[in-house]
Amino acid sequence: MFKTLFAAIVLFAAAALPAAAEIGEDGLHKEAWFSLTFRDMAEDIDAAREEGKRLAIIFEQRGCIYCARMHEDLLSDPEVRDYIDAHFKVVQYNMFGDEEVTDLDGSTLTEKTAARKWGYVFTPTIVFLPEEAPEGKTVAEAAVATMPGAFGKWTFLHMFQWVSDKGYEGDEHFQKYHARKLDELRAAGKLADE
Repeated sequence: MFKTLFAAIVLFAAAALPAAAEIGEDGLHKEAWFSLTFRDMAEDIDAAREEGKRLAIIFEQRGCIYCARMHEDLLSDPEVRDYIDAHFKVVQYNMFGDEEVTDLDGSTLTEKTAARKWGYVFTPTIVFLPEEAPEGKTVAEAAVATMPGAFGKWTFLHMFQWVSDKGYEGDEHFQKYHARKLDELRAAGKLADE
């Protein structure tokens, strides 16, 4: 009886834990809700818009401890994951990968030459694209925001919310937006770890 009860408790506890992202052959963590595309930036922007979402691309690399932290601590958090999944089409890029990419300006690159062309050198780097694909610009020129590196839950989530709210079009800089959102969380008693 004790063994059965213990096994049931272990199964229940395991089910309550967030599912860890699998690691693919390229050494990158794979989220089931990430999108697999042909990496044509204009098509991906259009497809995201048709789904009522925004396009975000994430550059990662094998062995990146900050990428692992992003997947294990942030993207496994239901509040973060569910918000991003509901509002963004996310496509993963390998900083040193050879998959073909078509830039917004029509040039064909590999993931690694795209990262160099666009000036992305940190992993993870999340690039947020506009709702409409502009003609003749590169991804780096068209991006409405870029988040280089890994951050804590609220900074990470607030950046996605700021982009979704089109904060980049207004007068409230992201840092002001983030501070306001933290004040709202504090007032609601949701920042108990402070």
